[in-house]
Amino acid sequence: MSIIETVTDVDNGFLSRRELTCNFAGLGGKLKSLEAADMITKEFKLDGKFVIPMRLKTHVGKSLVTGTFYVYDDEGLAKKHINPTIFSRLEKTKAKIAEAEAAAKEAEAPAEETPAEATESKAEESTAEESKEEEKSE
Repeated sequence: MSIIETVTDVDNGFLSRRELTCNFAGLGGKLKSLEAADMITKEFKLDGKFVIPMRLKTHVGKSLVTGTFYVYDDEGLAKKHINPTIFSRLEKTKAKIAEAEAAAKEAEAPAEETPAEATESKAEESTAEESKEEEKSE
């Protein structure tokens, strides 16, 4: 049983695009538009094409999400047909994801160095304590 159920799959020859409407079962409140676009790309094998999530609608009282997607062969044609606001929102979302990944990588790198630094600082503390004890004993 697949999570994605196709409601409509229309080939719009006038606008040179494919319009997909799909239901995502069990993902109410958890699904993001870019994740949904990736799922559609994998499900329908749309590699090399531009999948644009137009709308994700949740249903009251159900864990069902209905998504509308436009699939274009050419990015320039997509930018002519679709409101530029949608592209700016997608770019902002992609930028946030990239920042989060960069922050995660930076957090991992110092975490690996921290144990070595911690042993050095412990060694310095112990030598400082020993010198204090020697001063007290004199």
